[in-house]
Amino acid sequence: MRKNPYQPVEADVEEIIAESPVIKTFALRPREEIPFATGQFIELSVDGIGEAPFTPSSDPNNKERIEITAMNVGSVTAGLHEIKKGQAVGIRGPYGKGYPLNEFKGKNILIVGGGVGLAPLRSLIFALLSQVNDYKKIYLRYGAKTPGDIIYKDQFSHWQEHIDIELSVDKGDSGWKGRVGVVTMLLENFKEDLNNTVSIVCGPPVMMKFATLKLRELGFPPENIYLSMEKNMSCGLGKCGHCRVGKYYVCKDGPVFNYAQLQGIPDIWD
Repeated sequence: MRKNPYQPVEADVEEIIAESPVIKTFALRPREEIPFATGQFIELSVDGIGEAPFTPSSDPNNKERIEITAMNVGSVTAGLHEIKKGQAVGIRGPYGKGYPLNEFKGKNILIVGGGVGLAPLRSLIFALLSQVNDYKKIYLRYGAKTPGDIIYKDQFSHWQEHIDIELSVDKGDSGWKGRVGVVTMLLENFKEDLNNTVSIVCGPPVMMKFATLKLRELGFPPENIYLSMEKNMSCGLGKCGHCRVGKYYVCKDGPVFNYAQLQGIPDIWD
């Protein structure tokens, strides 16, 4: 933990990777180390535009570099997508609570992702693979709109050495040989002991809603379903109230929650 996580640090853009037509990964080198736990988030600022929260997509064991994967959907991300290698951005944090890896040890891990929601899950995958013998078996079920929207394409072959991976797209093309349909269909035949399996879900709100409902339908206990609720965060400090969900502030009490904490709170997917 940094001595003062509220003080922004300049970070130099070392590399920019185009993941899809609207998604880029930015490799940043902070001028001061910003150690983070997988699942925590940072606030990133673009000079002259503003700041927005992002959960790092990089390996938390790498203390010198932070990677942010961002879709071009708003003013800050639009400005970020215009940045060039060698320029600088601001980072403050880290904030929030990450994935409770100690509670996952000895269990099967089912990761369910959609679209750019694979970004926080990529950081989790790095963390799990660094201690892969601590877990029984790791599964990844990931869906995207089209084959062109799949991110981190170059990393799946390496992950498959240790992870059972299945992919789907909402709409295929002439070169797509995989499954076509929403990601929840990839959960249909999951047969592990659900009392000894945790599932981690991250993606667009509608995808998270139906993935969670599907996991409950399969018999997952609500306390074994973990959700990355990266919604409406603004200040990152629990002051502005934009991210309040029931009695919780996502930025302080999350962004990682188990479904038992959120079950029964209205409009959590809005």
